[in-house]
Amino acid sequence: MEKEQLIEIANTIMPFGKYKGRRLIDLPEEYLLWFARKDEFPAGKLGELMQITLLIKPRG
Repeated sequence: MEKEQLIEIANTIMPFGKYKGRRLIDLPEEYLLWFARKDEFPAGKLGELMQITLLIKPRG
């Protein structure tokens, strides 16, 4: 995980869904786990950042 990715997570806005308009870092862990359980993170950069967000959430 690189510093640039952390900055992107802090600044990227969720573009759709229940939490549209919220920064990725502010998404509830349960929402990210829902994507993980379905094994259907969005394609591309957004999905990659969401997966990283899920990894760092439990660590604070």
